[in-house]
Amino acid sequence: MKALHGFVKAVDGFNHGLGRIMMYGIFALMGVLLWSSISKAIGTPSLWTLEMAQFVMVGYYILGGPYAMQMGANVRMDLFYGELSARKKAWLDAFTVFFLITYLGILLWGGIESTIYSFQYGGERSPSAWRPYLWPIKVTMCVGIVLMLLQALSELAKDVLFLKTGEPADRHGEEEGASDAL
Repeated sequence: MKALHGFVKAVDGFNHGLGRIMMYGIFALMGVLLWSSISKAIGTPSLWTLEMAQFVMVGYYILGGPYAMQMGANVRMDLFYGELSARKKAWLDAFTVFFLITYLGILLWGGIESTIYSFQYGGERSPSAWRPYLWPIKVTMCVGIVLMLLQALSELAKDVLFLKTGEPADRHGEEEGASDAL
């Protein structure tokens, strides 16, 4: 049980810190989009702004996802879930998280294969006029998927600890509120 608590604390701590940093990614996105508007207004549109905005958004979204999950900002079907007792919610969460873990595992497998392909063939590039390398965004996606997988396992561990001890694990989303999330 002590190891499980340590795992939860380490994963939650890392994802919480990274999520708080990634919250400021919206300003990077705003900067890129502002530059795009300015460059179009002065008559020399930049070729890189659209793709860069997409890359920043992917990083913002995928690296902030584990933090959003931790904060309870994910969408749930509350029609039945909201009426359940805390113990039944933990059982249901412990069961359904395996679907998420399976999905993330398949996503990671495809992401790793795509990233390897990107490195193997001389640095895969986007077919746009700017032609940026694609490996940085693919690596970012793989890292984000791994962090989301670890957060899903942390949430499973919290449910197991609750079911075993009857004491709720440290759940940031229930303490601080989801309004703090991405």
